Amino acid sequence: MRILVSGSTGLVGSAVVDALTHQGHDLVRLFRPSTEIREQRSAPSPEPHVLWNPESGLLDSRAEGADALIHLAGASIAGHRWTASWKRELRDSRVAATHRLIAALRQFRRPPQIVIAASAIGFYGNRGDEELTESSPAGTDFLGQVAADWEAESALAAEFGARVVILRFGVILAGNGGALPRMALPFRLGAGGRIGSGCQWISWINLEDIVSIIRFALETNLLSGPANAVAPNPVQNSEFAATLGRVLHRPAIFPTPAFALRLALGEMADSLLLASQRVYPRKLEKLGYRFLFPDLRPALSSVLHKSP
Repeated sequence: MRILVSGSTGLVGSAVVDALTHQGHDLVRLFRPSTEIREQRSAPSPEPHVLWNPESGLLDSRAEGADALIHLAGASIAGHRWTASWKRELRDSRVAATHRLIAALRQFRRPPQIVIAASAIGFYGNRGDEELTESSPAGTDFLGQVAADWEAESALAAEFGARVVILRFGVILAGNGGALPRMALPFRLGAGGRIGSGCQWISWINLEDIVSIIRFALETNLLSGPANAVAPNPVQNSEFAATLGRVLHRPAIFPTPAFALRLALGEMADSLLLASQRVYPRKLEKLGYRFLFPDLRPALSSVLHKSP
C-alpha cells in the first residue's frame, strides 16, 4: 500500500513510518519546505518524500495515486505557554492546515481512499467522572472546540470517497518523547506525586498500541468516523502517580498544587494537567481490536525499561 504521512518526524509519525515500512508498505512523507532543507543538509531520508506547504496549501503532484493518508501534523499542544498568538498557531496548524490538505487532495484524479486523521481526547473537555465514548459531545473549552473543528475538516475527505477514521489520542506513553519523560522526572528526583486533587481521570495509551491501532485502521474496512485511541482502563491521577512511583522505585508523596501549575502554565494547566477525561475505546473494542497494553503498570514498565 502506498501511504502518505504528514507529521512524520513527530513522536507518533516516526514510529508509524518505521513500523509500516518494515511491514512492506510504501511510505511517502509530506515535508514542509523548511523540513526538506534540513533533511538535505543531513542524512538523506530513508523514505520517499514530497513537499507540502500547510500555509499555502501547495502539495506536490507526486503525492497523487496514494492509497491512504495518515494525517498527524500539528503544533505541539504543550510546546509553549498558551499566549493568544500561540493558540492561533495551535488552531491553524490543525484546522486550517487540514482544510488546505484535504482541498489539495480533492484536486487529484486519484485521491487516497483511506484517511486516518489524528485528533485528541481534548475533544471532550473537562468532564469529571463522566464515562466518555465516541458518541459523547465535544467540550466547550479551547481544546474541545479546536478538536471538533479539526475533525470536521478531516471528515471532508469523505466527499472524494475516502473512508475516514479519526483517532482521538489519549496521553501517549513513550520513553523517548511525549509527556511521560517530563512526568517521570520529578519521580526520578524523589519528588513525585499527584497533581492537584489527584481525582482527575487520565486516559492513556502506550505508543506501541497507537502504531498497532493505526495499522488496524488501515486494514479494517468497518472502522470509520471517530474512534477513541485510549487503553480500556483509565486511572485517576493519584493512581497514575502511585503506579509510576512503583515502576521507578521512587516515592509518590509530594503533590503539586493546582495553584502552582496555574501560575506557571496559565490556561494550559487546566486543559492538560487538571482536566478530567474518563474515556473508553468502545468502537475499537467492538471491532475486535486487542490491546497490547490494556493495564497501566505493564505499559509504563515497557517504556521505562522496568519489569512489571
